[in-house]
Amino acid sequence: MKQLYRILPLVLGVGMVGCNNANQPETTANDSSQEQAKDTFVSSLPDDAPVLKVATTGNLAPYSMQDDYGNMQGIDIDIIRAIGEDQGFKVEFYKETWQELFDSVASGERDLAISGISYNDERNEKYGLSMPYYFNPSAIMYKSGEHQLNTLSDLKGLRVGVLEGAKQAAQMEAVGGQESITGYATGFLLYENLVQDNIDAALLDAPILQYTAKNHPEYKLTVVPYEKASEPTSQSVILMAKDNEQLINTINQGIANIKNTDAIQKSEERWIGSASQPLDSTPKATEQAN
Repeated sequence: MKQLYRILPLVLGVGMVGCNNANQPETTANDSSQEQAKDTFVSSLPDDAPVLKVATTGNLAPYSMQDDYGNMQGIDIDIIRAIGEDQGFKVEFYKETWQELFDSVASGERDLAISGISYNDERNEKYGLSMPYYFNPSAIMYKSGEHQLNTLSDLKGLRVGVLEGAKQAAQMEAVGGQESITGYATGFLLYENLVQDNIDAALLDAPILQYTAKNHPEYKLTVVPYEKASEPTSQSVILMAKDNEQLINTINQGIANIKNTDAIQKSEERWIGSASQPLDSTPKATEQAN
Protein backbone atom coordinates (compact mmCIF):
# COMPACT_ATOMS: atom_id res chain seq x y z
CA MET A 1 0.00 0.00 0.00
CA LYS A 2 1.24 3.45 -0.81
CA GLN A 3 2.44 5.27 2.29
CA LEU A 4 1.99 9.02 2.31
CA TYR A 5 4.33 9.86 5.13
CA ARG A 6 7.84 9.07 6.26
CA ILE A 7 8.93 10.52 9.56
CA LEU A 8 11.81 10.13 11.96
CA PRO A 9 11.34 7.41 14.58
CA LEU A 10 9.36 8.66 17.54
CA VAL A 11 7.91 7.37 20.77
CA LEU A 12 4.25 8.11 21.43
CA GLY A 13 2.76 8.45 24.89
CA VAL A 14 0.27 5.82 25.96
CA GLY A 15 -2.03 8.40 27.53
CA MET A 16 -3.52 10.18 24.57
CA VAL A 17 -6.27 12.71 24.46
CA GLY A 18 -9.89 11.74 24.90
CA CYS A 19 -11.74 11.34 21.66
CA ASN A 20 -14.76 13.39 22.63
CA ASN A 21 -13.04 16.77 22.93
CA ALA A 22 -13.60 18.90 19.85
CA ASN A 23 -10.37 20.84 20.44
CA GLN A 24 -7.95 18.06 21.20
CA PRO A 25 -4.26 18.93 21.46
CA GLU A 26 -1.53 16.58 20.34
CA THR A 27 -0.28 14.78 23.41
CA THR A 28 2.88 12.83 22.79
CA ALA A 29 4.87 11.78 25.82
CA ASN A 30 8.30 10.32 26.32
CA ASP A 31 7.12 6.87 27.36
CA SER A 32 9.48 4.09 26.36
CA SER A 33 7.18 1.33 27.62
CA GLN A 34 4.75 1.55 24.72
CA GLU A 35 4.74 -1.50 22.50
CA GLN A 36 5.88 -0.84 18.95
CA ALA A 37 5.50 -3.32 16.10
CA LYS A 38 6.47 -2.87 12.49
CA ASP A 39 3.45 -2.68 10.21
CA THR A 40 3.25 -5.80 8.04
CA PHE A 41 -0.15 -5.32 6.40
CA VAL A 42 -0.36 -6.25 2.72
CA SER A 43 -3.64 -5.79 0.86
CA SER A 44 -5.03 -8.77 -1.01
CA LEU A 45 -6.81 -6.50 -3.48
CA PRO A 46 -5.59 -5.96 -7.06
CA ASP A 47 -3.36 -3.01 -7.86
CA ASP A 48 -6.17 -1.21 -9.69
CA ALA A 49 -8.60 -1.35 -6.75
CA PRO A 50 -10.09 2.04 -5.84
CA VAL A 51 -8.27 3.96 -3.10
CA LEU A 52 -9.96 6.02 -0.38
CA LYS A 53 -8.22 8.90 1.36
CA VAL A 54 -8.50 8.36 5.11
CA ALA A 55 -7.85 11.11 7.66
CA THR A 56 -6.57 9.95 11.06
CA THR A 57 -4.63 11.54 13.91
CA GLY A 58 -1.77 9.07 14.22
CA ASN A 59 -1.30 10.10 17.87
CA LEU A 60 -4.32 8.61 19.64
CA ALA A 61 -3.31 5.21 21.01
CA PRO A 62 -4.70 2.60 20.79
CA TYR A 63 -6.96 3.82 17.97
CA SER A 64 -4.48 5.45 15.61
CA MET A 65 -0.71 5.74 16.04
CA GLN A 66 2.51 5.31 14.11
CA ASP A 67 5.20 2.65 14.29
CA ASP A 68 8.92 3.41 14.26
CA TYR A 69 8.83 3.59 10.45
CA GLY A 70 5.98 6.11 10.29
CA ASN A 71 3.31 3.58 9.28
CA MET A 72 -0.16 3.92 10.76
CA GLN A 73 -1.35 1.22 13.14
CA GLY A 74 -3.92 0.68 15.88
CA ILE A 75 -7.48 -0.57 16.35
CA ASP A 76 -9.08 1.92 13.95
CA ILE A 77 -6.39 1.31 11.34
CA ASP A 78 -7.03 -2.44 11.51
CA ILE A 79 -10.79 -1.88 11.28
CA ILE A 80 -10.81 0.43 8.24
CA ARG A 81 -8.39 -1.89 6.45
CA ALA A 82 -10.67 -4.85 7.20
CA ILE A 83 -13.66 -2.91 5.88
CA GLY A 84 -11.70 -2.02 2.76
CA GLU A 85 -10.67 -5.62 2.12
CA ASP A 86 -14.30 -6.67 2.53
CA GLN A 87 -15.71 -3.94 0.27
CA GLY A 88 -12.96 -3.88 -2.35
CA PHE A 89 -11.12 -0.61 -1.70
CA LYS A 90 -7.64 0.23 -0.49
CA VAL A 91 -6.83 3.06 1.91
CA GLU A 92 -4.24 5.81 2.02
CA PHE A 93 -3.73 7.42 5.42
CA TYR A 94 -3.26 11.15 5.98
CA LYS A 95 -2.08 12.34 9.38
CA GLU A 96 -4.29 15.22 10.52
CA THR A 97 -4.91 17.20 13.69
CA TRP A 98 -8.19 16.52 15.48
CA GLN A 99 -9.97 19.52 13.94
CA GLU A 100 -8.54 18.76 10.50
CA LEU A 101 -10.25 15.37 10.59
CA PHE A 102 -13.59 17.13 10.36
CA ASP A 103 -12.52 19.98 8.09
CA SER A 104 -10.86 17.72 5.52
CA VAL A 105 -13.95 15.54 5.21
CA ALA A 106 -16.26 18.57 4.99
CA SER A 107 -14.13 20.06 2.19
CA GLY A 108 -13.94 16.79 0.25
CA GLU A 109 -10.17 16.64 0.61
CA ARG A 110 -10.51 13.31 2.44
CA ASP A 111 -13.12 10.61 1.86
CA LEU A 112 -13.54 9.68 5.50
CA ALA A 113 -12.07 10.11 8.98
CA ILE A 114 -11.48 7.49 11.65
CA SER A 115 -9.69 8.06 14.94
CA GLY A 116 -11.75 7.19 18.00
CA ILE A 117 -14.56 9.54 16.93
CA SER A 118 -17.56 9.15 19.22
CA TYR A 119 -21.15 9.70 18.15
CA ASN A 120 -22.93 12.87 19.16
CA ASP A 121 -26.03 14.62 17.84
CA GLU A 122 -24.15 17.66 16.55
CA ARG A 123 -21.84 15.52 14.43
CA ASN A 124 -24.77 13.50 13.16
CA GLU A 125 -26.48 16.66 11.91
CA LYS A 126 -23.41 17.98 10.10
CA TYR A 127 -21.72 14.84 8.76
CA GLY A 128 -22.53 11.42 7.41
CA LEU A 129 -21.83 9.00 10.25
CA SER A 130 -21.51 5.27 9.93
CA MET A 131 -23.31 2.76 12.07
CA PRO A 132 -21.46 2.12 15.37
CA TYR A 133 -18.48 -0.15 14.89
CA TYR A 134 -16.72 -0.13 18.27
CA PHE A 135 -17.76 0.12 21.93
CA ASN A 136 -15.86 3.12 23.33
CA PRO A 137 -17.32 3.94 26.75
CA SER A 138 -16.12 6.38 29.37
CA ALA A 139 -14.39 4.56 32.22
CA ILE A 140 -12.91 4.91 35.69
CA MET A 141 -9.34 3.79 36.38
CA TYR A 142 -8.02 3.35 39.92
CA LYS A 143 -5.38 1.38 41.81
CA SER A 144 -6.57 -2.16 42.41
CA GLY A 145 -7.39 -2.91 46.03
CA GLU A 146 -7.67 0.70 47.19
CA HIS A 147 -11.34 1.23 46.28
CA GLN A 148 -14.34 -0.53 44.81
CA LEU A 149 -15.59 1.87 42.12
CA ASN A 150 -18.26 1.04 39.56
CA THR A 151 -20.19 4.27 38.87
CA LEU A 152 -19.61 8.00 39.06
CA SER A 153 -21.65 8.08 42.26
CA ASP A 154 -18.96 5.94 43.90
CA LEU A 155 -16.49 8.83 43.41
CA LYS A 156 -18.14 11.04 46.01
CA GLY A 157 -15.57 12.34 48.49
CA LEU A 158 -12.67 11.29 46.25
CA ARG A 159 -10.13 13.25 44.22
CA VAL A 160 -10.95 12.79 40.54
CA GLY A 161 -8.76 13.49 37.52
CA VAL A 162 -10.10 14.17 34.01
CA LEU A 163 -8.81 15.27 30.65
CA GLU A 164 -9.35 18.98 30.15
CA GLY A 165 -12.39 19.63 27.97
CA ALA A 166 -13.36 15.96 27.56
CA LYS A 167 -16.91 14.71 28.09
CA GLN A 168 -15.96 12.88 31.30
CA ALA A 169 -15.45 16.21 33.10
CA ALA A 170 -19.03 17.29 32.38
CA GLN A 171 -20.33 13.86 33.35
CA MET A 172 -18.57 14.03 36.73
CA GLU A 173 -19.70 17.59 37.40
CA ALA A 174 -23.30 16.59 36.70
CA VAL A 175 -23.13 13.89 39.39
CA GLY A 176 -21.19 16.00 41.91
CA GLY A 177 -20.07 15.09 45.41
CA GLN A 178 -16.39 14.54 44.67
CA GLU A 179 -13.72 16.16 46.86
CA SER A 180 -12.12 17.73 43.80
CA ILE A 181 -11.95 17.52 40.00
CA THR A 182 -8.55 18.23 38.45
CA GLY A 183 -8.09 18.64 34.72
CA TYR A 184 -4.92 17.52 32.95
CA ALA A 185 -3.64 18.45 29.50
CA THR A 186 -2.84 14.86 28.45
CA GLY A 187 -3.90 11.36 29.28
CA PHE A 188 -0.37 10.49 30.32
CA LEU A 189 -0.40 13.23 32.97
CA LEU A 190 -3.73 11.87 34.14
CA TYR A 191 -2.21 8.41 34.54
CA GLU A 192 0.96 9.76 36.15
CA ASN A 193 -0.97 11.65 38.83
CA LEU A 194 -3.05 8.56 39.58
CA VAL A 195 -0.06 6.31 40.23
CA GLN A 196 1.63 9.08 42.26
CA ASP A 197 -1.47 9.26 44.52
CA ASN A 198 -2.29 12.85 43.61
CA ILE A 199 -5.77 11.68 42.58
CA ASP A 200 -7.87 8.65 43.57
CA ALA A 201 -9.46 7.95 40.19
CA ALA A 202 -8.97 8.89 36.53
CA LEU A 203 -11.77 9.25 33.97
CA LEU A 204 -11.19 8.76 30.24
CA ASP A 205 -12.19 6.48 27.35
CA ALA A 206 -11.96 2.81 28.39
CA PRO A 207 -9.74 1.62 25.50
CA ILE A 208 -7.21 4.40 26.21
CA LEU A 209 -7.12 3.51 29.91
CA GLN A 210 -6.83 -0.22 29.13
CA TYR A 211 -3.98 0.47 26.72
CA THR A 212 -2.26 2.63 29.33
CA ALA A 213 -2.55 -0.07 31.99
CA LYS A 214 -1.34 -2.76 29.60
CA ASN A 215 1.82 -0.79 28.86
CA HIS A 216 2.55 -0.09 32.54
CA PRO A 217 2.68 -3.53 34.19
CA GLU A 218 4.51 -2.11 37.21
CA TYR A 219 1.13 -1.05 38.64
CA LYS A 220 -2.05 -3.03 39.22
CA LEU A 221 -4.88 -0.91 37.88
CA THR A 222 -8.61 -1.55 37.53
CA VAL A 223 -10.58 -0.12 34.60
CA VAL A 224 -14.39 0.11 34.93
CA PRO A 225 -16.50 1.33 31.99
CA TYR A 226 -19.55 3.23 33.22
CA GLU A 227 -21.34 3.94 29.94
CA LYS A 228 -23.53 1.20 28.49
CA ALA A 229 -23.40 0.13 24.86
CA SER A 230 -26.99 1.39 24.50
CA GLU A 231 -25.82 4.98 25.09
CA PRO A 232 -25.03 6.53 21.67
CA THR A 233 -22.03 8.53 22.96
CA SER A 234 -20.30 5.29 23.98
CA GLN A 235 -19.97 4.20 20.35
CA SER A 236 -17.27 4.99 17.79
CA VAL A 237 -18.32 5.97 14.27
CA ILE A 238 -16.63 6.69 10.95
CA LEU A 239 -17.12 10.21 9.66
CA MET A 240 -17.97 11.01 6.02
CA ALA A 241 -19.60 13.77 3.99
CA LYS A 242 -23.32 14.11 4.72
CA ASP A 243 -24.40 13.72 1.10
CA ASN A 244 -22.13 10.79 0.19
CA GLU A 245 -24.81 8.14 0.58
CA GLN A 246 -23.01 5.61 -1.59
CA LEU A 247 -19.89 5.67 0.58
CA ILE A 248 -21.93 5.63 3.80
CA ASN A 249 -23.77 2.53 2.58
CA THR A 250 -20.51 0.87 1.56
CA ILE A 251 -18.89 1.53 4.93
CA ASN A 252 -21.97 0.35 6.81
CA GLN A 253 -22.06 -2.88 4.83
CA GLY A 254 -18.38 -3.44 5.58
CA ILE A 255 -18.93 -2.81 9.30
CA ALA A 256 -21.85 -5.26 9.35
CA ASN A 257 -19.74 -7.89 7.63
CA ILE A 258 -16.63 -7.62 9.81
CA LYS A 259 -18.77 -7.75 12.95
CA ASN A 260 -19.51 -11.32 11.89
CA THR A 261 -15.80 -12.13 11.92
CA ASP A 262 -13.14 -12.00 14.63
CA ALA A 263 -11.36 -9.00 13.09
CA ILE A 264 -12.32 -6.53 15.83
CA GLN A 265 -11.63 -8.99 18.63
CA LYS A 266 -8.18 -9.80 17.24
CA SER A 267 -7.32 -6.11 17.00
CA GLU A 268 -8.45 -5.50 20.58
CA GLU A 269 -6.35 -8.41 21.80
CA ARG A 270 -3.32 -7.10 19.94
CA TRP A 271 -3.50 -3.55 21.23
CA ILE A 272 -5.19 -3.67 24.65
CA GLY A 273 -5.25 -7.35 25.60
CA SER A 274 -7.89 -10.02 26.06
CA ALA A 275 -9.36 -8.26 29.12
CA SER A 276 -10.94 -5.59 26.93
CA GLN A 277 -14.70 -5.24 26.58
CA PRO A 278 -16.35 -6.64 23.43
CA LEU A 279 -18.42 -4.23 21.34
CA ASP A 280 -21.85 -5.13 22.71
CA SER A 281 -20.88 -5.72 26.34
CA THR A 282 -22.27 -4.01 29.40
CA PRO A 283 -20.00 -2.24 31.90
CA LYS A 284 -17.99 -4.34 34.33
CA ALA A 285 -14.65 -4.02 36.10
CA THR A 286 -11.55 -5.47 34.47
CA GLU A 287 -8.30 -5.64 36.41
CA GLN A 288 -5.23 -4.88 34.33
CA ALA A 289 -2.66 -6.77 36.37
CA ASN A 290 -0.49 -7.68 33.38
